[in-house]
Amino acid sequence: MKVVSYNVNGIKARLPRLLEYLGEQSPDIVCLQELKSSDETFPEAAIRDAGYGAVWHGQKGFNGVAVLARDRDPVERKRGLDGDPDDTHSRYLEAEVDGLVVASIYLPNGNPVPGPKFEYKLAWFDRLIDRAAALFAEERPVILAGDYNVIPHDDDVFSPPAMANDALMQPESRRAYRRLLAGGWTDSLRTRFPAGGVWTFWDYQAGAWRRDAGFRIDHLLLSPIAADRFEDAGVDRDYRGREKASDHAPTWVRIRNPA
Repeated sequence: MKVVSYNVNGIKARLPRLLEYLGEQSPDIVCLQELKSSDETFPEAAIRDAGYGAVWHGQKGFNGVAVLARDRDPVERKRGLDGDPDDTHSRYLEAEVDGLVVASIYLPNGNPVPGPKFEYKLAWFDRLIDRAAALFAEERPVILAGDYNVIPHDDDVFSPPAMANDALMQPESRRAYRRLLAGGWTDSLRTRFPAGGVWTFWDYQAGAWRRDAGFRIDHLLLSPIAADRFEDAGVDRDYRGREKASDHAPTWVRIRNPA
């Protein structure tokens, strides 16, 4: 079972690339982030024509997450995180597919630092950690997949000095990510590539793709039962180089089917 995390950076703009990816790779589950689409304008028909059922949590022009499943309809479990009734951002969607629980996560960017956006990022992280603990207690195969907007280690970025002042690399951001992992979760891509040097994002500016000036912010975290079924993980980086591509590449983990 191949489970993919893919920040599409606008699903309407990137729909040809998404459909191309689905047709060429046939992943079993795809967790999408940054839809930038309302619920009403989500392209359900095109995705269903490609052979995928979907659940989504949209927001016009910003954020937005979805879960796609090949030849089946995901069963939604939870929309949004508890802990802040005033939070209107569409950043978390949890679904079940064939006994596997998956969450599509779009964590706040947090820039500029310091400031209210960074405080929101850290508070949102606390709420995610609480939800992850509840999922962990269910003792089921779970994958927390998404754009975490955190560069966990210096070897996860092309140049640590270049990103030193960014919210993605602040000690508080990294500490929150470590707290999440300490709850019993396995970073699948780090397990496959323990020495780092694997990027999932390349900015549109300054020729970042051409220079391979990227970093790793897309992560798929496995519960113990899912980690026991781990087979491989990687990045389908060639899709970042295609015409009108997202600035993220599809990032994936392969596990033995829980069913």
